[in-house]
Amino acid sequence: MNFCGFGQTADSVTVVPESVVTDPDSIYAALSEPERRFSRNALSGLKVAEGLEATLFASEPDVINPINIDVDHRGRVWVCESYNYRPAVNGKSELGVGDRILILEDKDGDGKSDVTKVFYQGAEINAPLGIWVMGNKAIVSQSPYVWLFTDTDGDDKADVKEVLFKEIGGVQNDAGIHAFVFGPDGKFYFNFGNAGRQLVDGKDRPLLDKYERPIDFRQFRQGVVFRCSQDFTKVEILAQNFRNGFEVAVDSYGTMWQPDQEEPGNGADRVSYVMENGNFGYIDEMTGASWRLNRTNVEDEVARRHWHQNDPGVVPDLLETGSGFPMGLTVYEGELLPRRYWDQILLADAGQNRVGAVQVQTSGAGYKSEGIIPVAEGKRDKWFRPTDVCVAPDGSLIVSDWYDPVIGSHKMKDKSRGRLFRIAPAGTPYNIPVYDLSVPEEAVKALRSPNLSMRYMAWNACVKHGWAAEPYLENLFREYNANPKLRARALWVLNNIEGFNYRNLDIAFRELNPNLRITALRAVRQRNSDPTEYIKRLTSDPDPQVRRECALAINHNHTYEALDVWLQLAKQYKGNDRWSVEALSIGAFEQWERIFPAWLERAGANPEATDAGKDIIWLARTRRAIPYLTNLAADTTVGFKDRLRYFRAFDFFHAGYEKTQALLNVMNVNSSDRIEVSKLALLHLDKSFVTNSQQGLTALNKLLDETYGTADYIDLMTQYELESERERLFRLALDKSDEVIGRDAGRLLLKQAGISYVTQKFSRLNDRQKSALLASIQSAGSSESLNLLRGAVTDNSESLTVRKNAAEYLGASWPGEEVVVKLLKDGRLEGEIKEAALNGVKNAFREDIRNQLAPYFPAPEPEVTVTAPAEPKSRKERRKKRKGN
Repeated sequence: MNFCGFGQTADSVTVVPESVVTDPDSIYAALSEPERRFSRNALSGLKVAEGLEATLFASEPDVINPINIDVDHRGRVWVCESYNYRPAVNGKSELGVGDRILILEDKDGDGKSDVTKVFYQGAEINAPLGIWVMGNKAIVSQSPYVWLFTDTDGDDKADVKEVLFKEIGGVQNDAGIHAFVFGPDGKFYFNFGNAGRQLVDGKDRPLLDKYERPIDFRQFRQGVVFRCSQDFTKVEILAQNFRNGFEVAVDSYGTMWQPDQEEPGNGADRVSYVMENGNFGYIDEMTGASWRLNRTNVEDEVARRHWHQNDPGVVPDLLETGSGFPMGLTVYEGELLPRRYWDQILLADAGQNRVGAVQVQTSGAGYKSEGIIPVAEGKRDKWFRPTDVCVAPDGSLIVSDWYDPVIGSHKMKDKSRGRLFRIAPAGTPYNIPVYDLSVPEEAVKALRSPNLSMRYMAWNACVKHGWAAEPYLENLFREYNANPKLRARALWVLNNIEGFNYRNLDIAFRELNPNLRITALRAVRQRNSDPTEYIKRLTSDPDPQVRRECALAINHNHTYEALDVWLQLAKQYKGNDRWSVEALSIGAFEQWERIFPAWLERAGANPEATDAGKDIIWLARTRRAIPYLTNLAADTTVGFKDRLRYFRAFDFFHAGYEKTQALLNVMNVNSSDRIEVSKLALLHLDKSFVTNSQQGLTALNKLLDETYGTADYIDLMTQYELESERERLFRLALDKSDEVIGRDAGRLLLKQAGISYVTQKFSRLNDRQKSALLASIQSAGSSESLNLLRGAVTDNSESLTVRKNAAEYLGASWPGEEVVVKLLKDGRLEGEIKEAALNGVKNAFREDIRNQLAPYFPAPEPEVTVTAPAEPKSRKERRKKRKGN
C-alpha cells in the first residue's frame, strides 16, 4: 500500500538552542507544527511517568489508525486498523480496500518493530473494534460479525475464516461488538455496547446459556458483558445496562472490570467492578427512560445521575473519570513496572490523552478508588489518542495510538498516521521468555506470565497434560510466599483437570487471603451444578467481600439451603454498605416472595429500625415490603431529603391496592413537609385510580389548590391532565407569560386542551392578553404552537402590536427559527414585522440557520478610519500650517 507523505523530511528543520536541549517541554515547543506530526518526534510529545521510558515500537506507514491490539505469546503485536472508520462522517476511503489485521515483530529486542506482516486484509474488514490472539488463531470483532481467523501453515497469513457470531447491531458504530479476552477459568469474556442488541450463532444454531436454555435478549438492557466456553457455546450474560464498555478485563481471581463511555459532555465516563448479574443503571430499570428525565431522589451530581446511582438495584460505580473516551483496559499482573502499578487496572483514555492506572482498594463488600495515576500522557501533544494497552510477555506495556486532533462524535481528521509505543523501565530490552509447553513443568512456569496470550497457551497445555502437570500446579498453588494471583491461576487450572480431587479446593476455602477463598468459590460454581454445600462453608466468613460472593452465588438458586444462606448473610449485614446490599439483592432476584417473609420472622418486631433493615426494605421487590416502606417514607423524625429514597422505591412496584393504600396513608401524616410528601405520593400513584376515586380526587384537588402557581402544580398537571383545571392553567399562562412557570403552563395547555381550545380562547382576548398567550407558547416548538404564532403574524386583521410580538416569539424555538427563514424566503414579512422577526432570531445557535438568515440582516456599516495629518517637521511647514488654520 502506498501512502503519500509518510516519513517525508521537512524542507526546513528547527534549530533548538543548546540551553533547552534537556527540557522536553521546550524541545517540543520549539518544533514547528508540521514537524510535531512527524513520527520521529512522536516521543517528544509524550510525557511518561517517573521510572518509565517509552520507545516508538512502530508508526506510519507500517500502521495506520490502530483501534485495538493484542500481544501474542511470542511478543508480537497484532493490530486492528480502522482506516475505514465512519465513511458517512469522514468520507469514503480513497484506498478502496478493506482494513488490515497486522503482525509487527521486534527481532532484535530494542523495543522497535523490525517486521510488519499483513495477516489479513479484505473488503469485509470495515473498521473492526477488537482482536484477541491465541496461538495461530485470532478472533476479530466487528458488528455484525465475530470472525475466527486461522493460520494453518505457519506463514502468518490467515487461511481459514469462520463466523462465530452474527447479526449483532452496531455496524460502523463504537457501541457494537468489542474484543474477546481470556479469563483465568479458561473461558472467553467479551462485551458489546448499547447498539449490539443480540448475538446469533454463526452456524444458525440456537444460542443457549449455561443451563441449555435459549437466550432471550429482550430481557436485557443496553450494553452487556458476556462469558462463553472456548468452543463458543454456553454463552452467559454476566451484567447489563452499560452504555458502551469498550473492553472487559478479568484478573486472576476472576474479578471483572470495565470502563463505560458516557453520553458526551456530562463528565460521566466511569470504571466499574462488574458484579456478576448486576444492573449498571444506564437507563431506568422499570420504564427504560433516559437518565435525563426527572425522577424522585435524583442524584445531585450529573455524573452519578447519568448512571441512576441512587436507584435500588443498581450496582455502584467504582470511579467516575470525567469526560473523555475510555477504551482499552487490562489488569497489570506483571512485576517489570514500578510497584505502584502492580495489580492495578490500566486504562487507555483517548479523550483524555492518557494511559493511567486506576488505583483500586477494597471497601466493604466492594471497592473504591482515589483516582488515576499516569503511565503516559499527551500533555504536550494532544494528538496522542491511546486506544488500547496490553501487557507483553516480559511485563512491558504496548500502547496503540490512534493519533488524531479529534476524538468522539464519530469523527477523525487524520487518516495518515498511527503509532505503537512500548513502555518499560529505562534501558530494559524487549526479551521474550520462551517455554517448551510440551513439558508439564515448563507449561506451569509459563502460567506465571503477565501476558494473556501466553497464559492461554499455558492453561490449555496444563489441562492437556492433566495429571502429569498436577504436581507442578500443586507446588505453585502451595507456594505461600508467591503472589496470590499466581496461586489463584494454578487453582483454576487444577479445577479444570478431569478427575481432579477436591483437596486443593478444600485448602483454598481455608486460605487466609480472602481473594483465594473467593477464587475457590467461583471455581467450584463452574464445576458443580449445585454448589450450595460449598457456599455454606463461607456464609459466616469474616470478610464482607467473601460474603458478597456467597450472595452472588445463590442467584437463581431456589433450594431451601440457598434460602438459609441468604438469611445468614442478611443477619451479618450491618447496613451502609451499598455493595453488600446490592449483592443481597442479586442473590434474592425473583425470590423475594419467599425470602422477605422469612427475613421478617428473623428481623424482629421493627425490621425498619436498623440501618440494615432500612436497606433491605428499600431493595425488596415484594408487596410484603410496602407497609414497611410506607413507615420509612412517613417517618417525620427523618429529614425529607433522606426519605426520598423510599418514595423512589415505590416506582419499582407496579400499580396495585397495597401500593395505592400505602401512598394515601403517607399523605395523611401531618408534618411540616406535608405538601412535599403529598406531591410525591400523588406522583407515584396510578393515574387511573386518582382520577376515578373520590378519595384520590379530593387529595389531588387539595394539593392543586395549595401548589397553584408553582412548578409542583405543573408537575401534577403533567401527570394527571385534569380537564377541570384548564381554565386555571390558561390563567397561569396569561398572568406569568414572562416567566418560566407561565411558559410551562402555556405549553401544557396547548398539549392537553388542544389547538381548538387555545384558538377559541385567543379570539376572545384583547391585544395585551393575546400577546401574553403567544408569549406563553413561544418556546413549545410544536406544530400547534407554530401554527398559532405564524397565523398571528400573517393575519392582517390582527393589530400591528400582536403581529410584531408574534413575529418575535416565533424565533424562540429551533422549529420556529426554520419557520422564520421560510417566511423570509417567501417574502411574507415586511417592515416592522420583518424587523421583529429578525430580532427574534438574531441569536440563532445553528450555523446553517445563521447562514440562511444573513442576507436579511442589514449589512454592517464599514468602519471609517480617520487619519490625522502628519505633524510638519520643519519650522517653515509649521508656519504654513498655522496660516492655513
